[in-house]
Amino acid sequence: VVLDGKGRPQVEGVGLPLDEDYDDFVAEAKQDVSAALAKPPGTPPDWVFGPVWTTLYVLMGVAAWRVWRRGDYEAMRLWGWQLLVNAFWSPVFFGVQSPGMALVVILGLLLLVALTAYTFARADRLAGLMFVPYLGWVCYATYLNAGFWWLNGG
Repeated sequence: VVLDGKGRPQVEGVGLPLDEDYDDFVAEAKQDVSAALAKPPGTPPDWVFGPVWTTLYVLMGVAAWRVWRRGDYEAMRLWGWQLLVNAFWSPVFFGVQSPGMALVVILGLLLLVALTAYTFARADRLAGLMFVPYLGWVCYATYLNAGFWWLNGG
C-alpha cells in the first residue's frame, strides 16, 4: 500500500514482494531453529505452511481489494500495519532466534488482525469473513509460538 498525493492508500499488489535473499535467509534460519527447538504438541509438518500462507494471502488480498473499492482508508491502514507486523515475525523468530520476542510480535499481530477483521466487516461483510481463517491461523500460530517459548526455557 502506498499513499497518493492526498494521503489515501493505493493498493499496488496483493502479496508482499520479497526478494530471493530474504526467502533464502528465512529458509536457512528456519532449518537451524526447527532442528534445535523442542516443539509443542500440534506442530504441523513444514510442508503445511506453504499452502496455508498462499491461501491466506489470497484471501487477505481479495478482502483488502473489496474494502479498498469502498474507500475505507481506516481499514486499509490497519491492513497495512498488520502486514508490516506479520513481516517482522519470521526474522525475529528465526533470524534473531528469540521465541520470546517473537511472542510479543505475534500478540501484536493477533490484535491487529482482529481489529482489521472487525473494520473490514464493517465496510464489507464478506471481506470481514475472508479474514476469519487468517485470524484462526494467527491464534494457532500464537499457541505454537508460546509453546516454543515455554518448552525451550522461556
